[in-house]
Formats: sequence, structure tokens, C-alpha cells
Amino acid sequence: MDSDKPKAVVLVSGGLDSMVAAACAREAGFALFALSVDYNQRHRVELAAAQRVAAALGAARHVILPLDLSAFGGSALTADIEVPKTGVAPGIPVTYVPARNTIFLSLALGWAEAAGARDLFIGVNALDYSGYPDCRPEFIAAFEGLAELATKAGVEGAPFRIHAPLQHMSKADIVREAARLGLDAGLSWSCYDPTPEGRHCGLCDSCRLRRRGFDEASLPDPTDYAARP
Repeated sequence: MDSDKPKAVVLVSGGLDSMVAAACAREAGFALFALSVDYNQRHRVELAAAQRVAAALGAARHVILPLDLSAFGGSALTADIEVPKTGVAPGIPVTYVPARNTIFLSLALGWAEAAGARDLFIGVNALDYSGYPDCRPEFIAAFEGLAELATKAGVEGAPFRIHAPLQHMSKADIVREAARLGLDAGLSWSCYDPTPEGRHCGLCDSCRLRRRGFDEASLPDPTDYAARP
């Protein structure tokens, strides 16, 4: 790792959005400390994608932290609840994991303070998304304020910056940004309910948003979908 580079903790789920956000951090000159959370999610295949993404981006470190949120349940991703396949509907869907981004950013904050980093990157966006409340700009701003109050670094005048570079991008914008950054989008994973053969189902909200992004960006989609609506 180049010791002259400032450090940034980047949340890398294995999805396209987190891949692009991490690449933005790299482009900005940060050394990447990639954090993925093994929360016993239904789509655990995304952890293998996170490893591919972290390696491709040259992360200085990649930590996959076990935190079994299936002990709480409450989501189609952490409990025996069917993943919807009928299209992106209004409202907050059952794939919402209670307080997930609050939990993940808290973990990233802890590592950032321990590692001497002051910058955190997360790939949330509030345009083409599934309606999750912890993807909104208000949440990111509020968490940045919390980080200043809740940490030794913040209290001593070295506050943290929460970067959400995709916040106001559509999925098509994100696909174009991936292309601009020279990323191999095929390394990423989006599907909430993979087939037994390890393919994207093609019908869950996340697959639909991903495919629509490539279609609207008029760029080739490297994703292997098992079905199309």
C-alpha cells in the first residue's frame, strides 16, 4: 500500500453500486480498506463477488466481517420470506433489512477510527432503488453528524466524511459511470434470490433495476439472467 495515500473505508457488498462507489474512492486517490459483511444473507454469493471486486480495485485490505442478522430476521434476505418477483412496487419492500445501512456504516466507522481513516464510502442512491429509507440523503447527512458526536476523533476535531458519490444517480448513470471508470461490471452481483445454478434470477427488484440500467444506458449487460419478465 502507498503510505502517502489517505485511507478510506469503503463498503463493498459485491453489487454494482458499491463497486462503482469504491472505484470513485480509488479515483479520488484513497487507499481502499474494503469492508464486506457476511450477515447470513440469502444471496451469499455476493460475498464472492465482493472478493473479486476488492481484488480488482487493488484494495489495501479486505475484511469480510461475520454478523449474523438472520438471528433477528424481519427481511426476505435474512428469513424464510419469499423474495417478490412481480416487479418494483411502491413502498418499502420485504427485502429491506432492518437498519442495515446504519449497522454497516457503524462498523465502517469503527474500522475507520481504528485505522486512522476519516473518509467512508457507501454506494447508496435515492433514484433507482427499492425504496429503502437508509438510502436517502437525509440518512447519510444524519449519520455524518452522529459520527462526529460518537467518536473520539470527532470530539477532538477530526470529523469523518461520509461519501455517497452515487446518491443522485439513476441506475443508467451508474452503469455509465462503471464504463467510464473502466470497470468490469460482470464481476459484480445484484440478485437477491440466485438460482441453484448460481445465476441471477432476473425477476427480483434488484435484477430488474440492474437490467433496466444497462438497457437505458445502451450498454451491453454481462449478467446471466435465468429469466426475463
